Amino acid sequence: MMIRMKKILIFIVAAAWLPVSSCKEDPAALAPEIHLDNETGIYAVKEGETLVIEPSFRNAGNASYSWAIDGEVICSEPVLSFYAENSGRYYVVLTVMNEAGMDEAEIRIDVHELMPPSVFIPGSDEGFTILQGSSMEFSPVVESSSDVSFLWSVDGRNVCESLEYVFVGEETGDYGFRFEASNEDGTTAVEFTVSVKSPDDADFSWTFEKEAYNVSKGRRILIRILDVENAFDAEYVWTVDGGKVQEGSSMEYVFNASQEGVHEVMVRMRNSYIEATKKLTVNVCPEEGTYYRSGGGRPACNKVFEFLPAPGQFVNENYDASTMEQACAYAGQRLAQSQYVSLGGFGGYIVVGFDHSIDNDGGYNIAVAGNAFDGSSEPGIVWVMQDENGDGLPNDTWYELKGSEYGKAETIQDYAVTYYRPSSPAMPVAWEDNRGGSGVIDHLGSFHSQDYYYPQWIVQDSYTLRGTCLKARNYDSSGNGTYWVNPPYDWGYADNFSSVDRLVEDDNSDASAADNHFRISDAVTFDGEPAGLAYVDFVKVQTGVNSKSGWTGELSTEVFGVRDYNLEK
Repeated sequence: MMIRMKKILIFIVAAAWLPVSSCKEDPAALAPEIHLDNETGIYAVKEGETLVIEPSFRNAGNASYSWAIDGEVICSEPVLSFYAENSGRYYVVLTVMNEAGMDEAEIRIDVHELMPPSVFIPGSDEGFTILQGSSMEFSPVVESSSDVSFLWSVDGRNVCESLEYVFVGEETGDYGFRFEASNEDGTTAVEFTVSVKSPDDADFSWTFEKEAYNVSKGRRILIRILDVENAFDAEYVWTVDGGKVQEGSSMEYVFNASQEGVHEVMVRMRNSYIEATKKLTVNVCPEEGTYYRSGGGRPACNKVFEFLPAPGQFVNENYDASTMEQACAYAGQRLAQSQYVSLGGFGGYIVVGFDHSIDNDGGYNIAVAGNAFDGSSEPGIVWVMQDENGDGLPNDTWYELKGSEYGKAETIQDYAVTYYRPSSPAMPVAWEDNRGGSGVIDHLGSFHSQDYYYPQWIVQDSYTLRGTCLKARNYDSSGNGTYWVNPPYDWGYADNFSSVDRLVEDDNSDASAADNHFRISDAVTFDGEPAGLAYVDFVKVQTGVNSKSGWTGELSTEVFGVRDYNLEK
């Protein structure tokens, strides 16, 4: 809030003629001036403390002073001692008056509740398991408004006073951990268990992208094992329809769809201690073109199949969705009105379909509207899919549309972020990625005050989003955190101020809906080879950067619409 100063000058003139023989001004003949000791006019104090506001004044001889809240005078002295009894926001008007006139200044006092540190240790709710003789490093996420100290204890014994702690599991057993973060307002503690197990007792877990795959005859798909825990010296044996096709340490298998029909893919993990198996199915569908949909002359998408944003400041704002169906209905209504849908932080996505197949004519075929402008790009990765099995649902193979950053060393093609539900309202959303990184999506209560930025239709306490992650380019150009710039990427991304695929040269200074354009011919397979798609039926747009720009919050792709550009050329 900017300080608001009202200058009301009242001069008493005895005659129309004023002497000019003296160069000195009489202070008694000038109205007073207020100069606050805080140039913003905004003050902060905690409950139970006293805030002293001591402005300086000019021409204040014989002046009277008045400090008032909602018209009620609370002080008549030059200095205000404000006792902060209850939290809240208070507006105080200071009035200084003498015979020559008056001056006013409005100030804001924010009274905060006591704020002990907030602490988050990803995974602590369920505890941790490590193999005997191995180590685990803990790096809590701590937010505090003042200096903070730390204390780690294991089974009641203090072991470390640093933020990070490395535990070595020398002996098997369950260990009780306690981490404390303390500041002047109090202490916050997190307790959890670490189980140290011998190889014979270690738990193994893995996940898969899906259990059933659809792919057109003549193509290849990648089947991957994800999120492996406690595999140790694992070997993986892959079989197709009962015959062994691959054996070794690789957790990936390339399936060649050469024979139409449903095939059983089995993967067996075995190490020195345990064995696990997983059965998958691959439906090899008829060749491309079998389910091509002609007709349908509507350029805009006509259905939202999935809407799963990452946590973000626009999530849950002004809409109430408790199921995926309700969330899709909300997003579909917004797009039909050319209003934005925010995808939140990294990985958030929306999947849309059309009343016809979109042809690949070699040029631009798809338009995605965002609100990028000069200095503000929040790039979204675009994916496309054919309805390979002909059931009208986006349950087939996704192909990424290659952009300018594809294949660069700093671009991560297989990036995953897990988001955790906050324990209390107005708290940041913690995350950790598959590269050892962690952080939070800030709660920006001054701008977006809904209690939770975690999508309320997700019933689980955590969820993981995967995709391609671009290297962040945003930076603070002011040097003091007041002005952030999000530079553009060359081409190939939604909500991106590209000089190539926007097809216009304006700077979009009013941040209105503006298109980026995409070629189906840029679709690539899992290994970067041209996909060679003759048409597509579904489009997915996904936030492609994991970063935030200070007080403006997380970088989040906004989508105003997705259209068949062929029908608009």
